Amino acid sequence: MPNANRGAVGFNSSEFEEKYERPSKTELKRQSDALQDLGTELVNAPRDRVKRMQMPDDVKDVILDTQNIKDHEGRRRALQFVGKKMRSLDEDELAVIRRTIEGWKGASKADTAALHALERRRDKLLVDDNALTVLLSEHPELDVQHLRALIRNARKEQAENKPPKAYREIFQILKDLAAKNAKAASASDEDGADEGEGDDE
Repeated sequence: MPNANRGAVGFNSSEFEEKYERPSKTELKRQSDALQDLGTELVNAPRDRVKRMQMPDDVKDVILDTQNIKDHEGRRRALQFVGKKMRSLDEDELAVIRRTIEGWKGASKADTAALHALERRRDKLLVDDNALTVLLSEHPELDVQHLRALIRNARKEQAENKPPKAYREIFQILKDLAAKNAKAASASDEDGADEGEGDDE
């Protein structure tokens, strides 16, 4: 007796492939949730960063408007609309947004590491007199008498459990020096880039 299924396999297989080329409902839900999360991350991001971000104006405006909504239910509805707007973006636009957010995270980690380094340097100034000598050799413009007084006062604050006024002031001096160094380095980089452009002419 001939097999009724014989010869039908080729026909059915193309139907099978077509069926499974499209993303499953689970995959579509996962993609939708990921874009919703991305939109929420943008709403929670600092406003000035969002303003500078490269994305269509209509999407950016919805995100900035949502940041102003304080009412819980209103914000929840607005976030859903943000998710809908995110789903209207193409892959290239989404890739730019993801790269920018990754850049923010990298910058935040670098900022945190820099602050920890300043805290360690301040603590070293309190326990190692040589640390002050090193600091003054790097920044001869500093007022040595003022710094010595601050270090003495910070040690006293710690010994007597007093509010850390001098301790904080030392940190602020170190932070200002780091900012000045970063600014000088940035200006030097720009000068180098200008010279490089001039060399091509």
